Amino acid sequence: MISSNEFKTGVTIEYDGNIWQVIEFQHVKPGKGAAFVRSKLRNLRTRAVVDKTFRAGEKMPKAHIDKETMSYSYSMGDTYVFMNNDTYEQLEIGTNVLGDSVNFLKEGMNVTITMYKSEIIGVQLPEKVTLEVIEADPGVKGNTAANATKNAKVETGYELLVPLFVEPGTKIIINTSTGKYDTRA
Repeated sequence: MISSNEFKTGVTIEYDGNIWQVIEFQHVKPGKGAAFVRSKLRNLRTRAVVDKTFRAGEKMPKAHIDKETMSYSYSMGDTYVFMNNDTYEQLEIGTNVLGDSVNFLKEGMNVTITMYKSEIIGVQLPEKVTLEVIEADPGVKGNTAANATKNAKVETGYELLVPLFVEPGTKIIINTSTGKYDTRA
């Protein structure tokens, strides 16, 4: 059990039948009345963020989240297969759990799988990934007024905006949290 007074950023708790991670918290002691803890929580299953207020000292179960490093092997339709680097066990995860992470997965890439008990909650990708551009619109000459960009498609099938100088075959670095072009590799 964990008390609301022990909240820290990143702590995971069980509350209302869900698993929540503390994003922000603030202990408030009003001049009149009892102290309370104002918090911002992220649901680890749905990714929804809510504001919640707890009484000071309110207790709730702490959720133990396991993290395991695995490498991405291959996909079969809507199922993606990951392999444990130590035991060589394979784990299949559906796109409903992976979400937008599938746009950046490349064979052999190491990722961190987060699990609660035996339930897979999600995948943590590296902050940036290097992918090759396979298609790119032609750059229009003279269209350089301010940060001119064009559409491009990378090897995973993900489409994004890139600078005009990027051509097919160019390797680029993409920020996985924003999904935007970062630099040339």
